[in-house]
Amino acid sequence: MTSSAFPTTPTSAHPLAPYGWDDAWADEFAPYEAEGLLAGRVVRVDRGQCDVVTADRAVRADTAFVTPHDPLRVVCTGDWVAVEPTGNPRYVRTYLPRRTAFVRSTSSKRSEGQILAANVDHAVVAVSLAAELDLGRVERFLALAWESGAQPVVVLTKADLVPDAATLGHLVQDVETSAPGVPVLAVSSNAGEGLDVLAAVLSGSTSVLLGQSGAGKSTLANALLGEDVMDVQAIRDVDGKGRHTTTTRNLLVLPGGGVLIDTPGLRGVGLWDAGSGVGQVFAEIEELAGGCRFHDCAHLAEPGCAVLAAVESGTLPERRLDSYRKLLRENQRIVAKTDARLRAEIRRDWKRKGAEGRAAMEVKRGRWS
Repeated sequence: MTSSAFPTTPTSAHPLAPYGWDDAWADEFAPYEAEGLLAGRVVRVDRGQCDVVTADRAVRADTAFVTPHDPLRVVCTGDWVAVEPTGNPRYVRTYLPRRTAFVRSTSSKRSEGQILAANVDHAVVAVSLAAELDLGRVERFLALAWESGAQPVVVLTKADLVPDAATLGHLVQDVETSAPGVPVLAVSSNAGEGLDVLAAVLSGSTSVLLGQSGAGKSTLANALLGEDVMDVQAIRDVDGKGRHTTTTRNLLVLPGGGVLIDTPGLRGVGLWDAGSGVGQVFAEIEELAGGCRFHDCAHLAEPGCAVLAAVESGTLPERRLDSYRKLLRENQRIVAKTDARLRAEIRRDWKRKGAEGRAAMEVKRGRWS
């Protein structure tokens, strides 16, 4: 998220300025520059290797040095990295501390997080108007976007399929109600409608494009880029869904300034320790909760519940409360599983160190006897 904490003034005439390089990144990189390493931004990651754009040219680099057991600490698209100046293979030595990170939970039973993009200012959630709006899914994406530290933007794609202006206005209003504090834009990539407003919002920043397959992300990316860079596939008429067109996360320079990270369509969008993000999506419920009689009110059947009173009066849609409860429960389960996994890893580490200590003592006893 662009703020005083994240200065974005590019260093004078620096070749990486179009990719987001600024004075703060230069300061972070100074120790690695002293070691003779090159600064670069990751534009694509694929099977343990990545494409990095440097001041001179794009290079291919191996990420073996930066592949820890924690999947949240692997190199990802959008990272600023320190790369070896030469070598075959050439290696990424480290990445600079991330300003923001978009993370979702994986479908694995280990409840691990998967980082999708780093150092993002805007998280653009693409929602197709070719199918019925799923406001719950929009709220899920927004929770992850807020949690990342980026500013969410909802883009209703294929607006030309809703020719009636009043109907389109109602759809935008429905999404705005579910997305407090979030810009909601109706865009038609084919007709060119709304693209200038979106381009102005994203100008000069790093944006990640998110959404389901068939949401029109690749078409939208091509429209913003001004050329057919991303492949586009037709969607199914039956349900408005499509196959994965984009298979990797790619960072591309926008003609009006800034960069765009396009992502594969996400079938599953699991929360990952997104408690504060959920709170921001449902800010009105969090505010109402301050008026409940009990500070730990679950908003189920407690007396003096201000949230339930708002539902009964019609000021808070019941659907919003149901969605809030669902996302809170899911997030609590993920956090509990993660805590359990971390505790198990700590126990294994203690056992390993204990075994090493006992072995060392046996060696010492053997020397003493």
